[in-house]
Amino acid sequence: MPTFTSPTFTSNGVTIAYLNAAADGGPDRHGATVLLIHGFASNLQINWVDTGWVRHLTRAGYHVLAIDNRGHGQSQKLYNLDDYGAPLMADDAVGLLDRVGIRSAHVMGYSMGARIAAFMTIKHADRVKSTVFAGLGINMIKGFSNTEPIAEALEASNIDDITDPTGRTFRLFADQTKSDRRALAACMRSARQPITAAQISAIQCPALVAVGTEDGVAGSGAELAALIPGAQVLDIPGRDHMRAVGDRVFKDEVLQFLETV
Repeated sequence: MPTFTSPTFTSNGVTIAYLNAAADGGPDRHGATVLLIHGFASNLQINWVDTGWVRHLTRAGYHVLAIDNRGHGQSQKLYNLDDYGAPLMADDAVGLLDRVGIRSAHVMGYSMGARIAAFMTIKHADRVKSTVFAGLGINMIKGFSNTEPIAEALEASNIDDITDPTGRTFRLFADQTKSDRRALAACMRSARQPITAAQISAIQCPALVAVGTEDGVAGSGAELAALIPGAQVLDIPGRDHMRAVGDRVFKDEVLQFLETV
């Protein structure tokens, strides 16, 4: 897979890196942009380039933007809790559209990125043509009750001292992605503004909820989709939270969804 050098822009004083990839074959055949928002402890390279998503979408004729969320990838690392939160990251994503001169885009987020995409869709509905919430189902609303073990695992000096299985999983992933673990711990501890069922039910754009059938993190995709008028649901067969993102069925179903909206 190719490695992309990311340009940057400034969003509310924070340096944000991004990828800007034109559709294969010249001008965008669809005249449409897909904005990709990665998950926690990941980055645009790991989540979207290495998994083949950027190539898949550009070959299909879409202009692709992908963002490195603040504290992640090549974007600025921040260590104060107030510098994080999905609403702030949603504003960064809108700022990327402004930077590139795109009025509205199809938006797809994975895991934490799905939460960011939800706030973007709720707060900036006119900027979102359609949305794909992937790797996060009904737990978008229910939330996660105990994130401190993950933050502590990220801060641990020795991975062998980590006993919490979820914390250990995220620590291993953060090490694999060569992330700034201190920045990630701040992100994990930041205030998590709730998303209500009423807010989700008010979404008017076409929506797809995609969750792996073996995903123990996301919660039910069908339950979340049932709250969104007209939303479609995709069960990504045989995939857990970490392995669903690059799945071929997932890619093909998203393309089919985009063709219909």
